[in-house]
Amino acid sequence: MFDPVIAPSGTLLGLLQRGRGDGTLHALTAPRAEALAALNHCVLRDPRHDWQVENRSLYYARLYLDLNGELDEIEAHLFEVDDAFDTEESRTGLALAVLGHLASYGRRDALELLRRYAASGSNWAWALDELALRDDDAGLRALAAPVLARFGTDPEGEAELAVAVRDAFEPRPWRLWADDPRESVSTRVRAAQEAGCFDRWQRQMRPTGPRPGWSVRAVFEWAQQGVERGAALHVPAARCLAAVAGPEDRPEILATAEDGTDGARSTALRYLADSNDAAALDLIERAVATGSAAVVEAALDSFERMRSIAAVDRARSWARRPDPLGAAAGRMLACLGGAQDRDLVLAALREAVRGEGPDAPTLWTLVDGAGRLGIACAAPVLRHVYRETASSHLRGRAAHALAATDPSFPTGFAVECLWDCEETTREIAARHAETGDARVVERLRRLAADPAEEAEIQTVVRSRIGPDTAAM
Repeated sequence: MFDPVIAPSGTLLGLLQRGRGDGTLHALTAPRAEALAALNHCVLRDPRHDWQVENRSLYYARLYLDLNGELDEIEAHLFEVDDAFDTEESRTGLALAVLGHLASYGRRDALELLRRYAASGSNWAWALDELALRDDDAGLRALAAPVLARFGTDPEGEAELAVAVRDAFEPRPWRLWADDPRESVSTRVRAAQEAGCFDRWQRQMRPTGPRPGWSVRAVFEWAQQGVERGAALHVPAARCLAAVAGPEDRPEILATAEDGTDGARSTALRYLADSNDAAALDLIERAVATGSAAVVEAALDSFERMRSIAAVDRARSWARRPDPLGAAAGRMLACLGGAQDRDLVLAALREAVRGEGPDAPTLWTLVDGAGRLGIACAAPVLRHVYRETASSHLRGRAAHALAATDPSFPTGFAVECLWDCEETTREIAARHAETGDARVVERLRRLAADPAEEAEIQTVVRSRIGPDTAAM
């Protein structure tokens, strides 16, 4: 997956790449050709840093509908020569998902593109999943022959077919094909279904990897072997340690946490933190000062998992440290601190934005904490994160925090959030947006009537649209 280049937040392209509600609002007032060019750029060059969790497809599909956009560029992208060589799902996944939503809105051209691509494209499985939700039985049955032709009839091809059937996200097409009147189709699919079920049973029954021996020393050795193979095993190793360690083993575990090999030391720190051992906090502090990068990461993660009063008290004393331990302490206070910790959390939030920018991973926890603690002074920083971050999930968290800290949110960002790409952000907007704005009332009505909208959002919207609002 390529690393997307995100345009400035003040541009139409930058707004659409981020999935902001203002992107839709600006596109609808911009020259149509300019808006469609920016929209196609986003769909053909997926702007998401984490394409597996961030939403954009419904957002872009709705804008295609509003602009009555043609699908020529999507078609060219799907069927260009590169499709035969670049088979990564990320190259075509967003375009296929957009076509799926457009098909559900009744765009026949989108449905036909999905059918063609399922028959001949490299990412055919994704297209077939989209069709499984939107196409009729006749359309799906017509795809049986071209899809099965992808798999050879030799043992290797049949094994590949069984894997495809087993791993299909949407089983509807395969179930239809298993009952197909053409024996050449139904026999192959039923055999693949049976082979897939047997393979799944086998995988559940047989061990999936090496297991440590049942002693403290064996667990530490297993964890270190994982480091040497490039696999971090300290988390499962700590769980194993909890099963085998007794009071008599504590001296060995303490010594390992202070000066063991990377895998063993990380395991010991995790175990001590999870058991709230009295020595855990001092050993974590020492590990951050003296350990390797892997040990430091494990120590910080172990510390942030702690929920004891002693850990929170220690976080208060560490929060002003200009190092990773200070940053971890700020995150802990964001999660567990009280009203007395607002200044420390606010300082950590400001420092993270200044030092790492609006996409820093640490901001997820700090933004949530600012909202949880109701830190009104954090509103300017939260607005900056909301505007600038490329992560639609982080923007949604900033919106939730602004709803709790910024009195202007209902008449400000909440309005644009009604058009946001993330359903959780649209939901918070539906709860807070000021209905005195005519755009808000019209948008709430549209969301309430849109069959593609999430049921939770429609429930909130309908609770806002009372008799007085409906008459406006």
